[in-house]
Amino acid sequence: MKMIRAIIRPEKIEETVDALEAAGHVALTKIDVVGRGKQKGIHHNDIHYDELPKRMIMLVVEDEKVEPLVDTLVKSAYTGSFGDGKIFISPVEKAYTVRTKSEEL
Repeated sequence: MKMIRAIIRPEKIEETVDALEAAGHVALTKIDVVGRGKQKGIHHNDIHYDELPKRMIMLVVEDEKVEPLVDTLVKSAYTGSFGDGKIFISPVEKAYTVRTKSEEL
């Protein structure tokens, strides 16, 4: 199992969630986050925005579903501009259901 964390523009969140659902994946977590990338924020006239609002989507999927879901995330979150986001993938060793205390993996 893998955890996918995708940090994307807030205005692309609904389109991305809809694309994930159309791809057959509906279990996810959305979180409001702030941060900055390589550009260290945005400079507009005399105003500097150090950290920008983003949304993070977290998914846990079987290994064979990682690449198709990454493709879906990239296509749906893409604008072609700086700040489109990042996708991080990490292994999941264990997962438990709180209500039943049963191990999921």
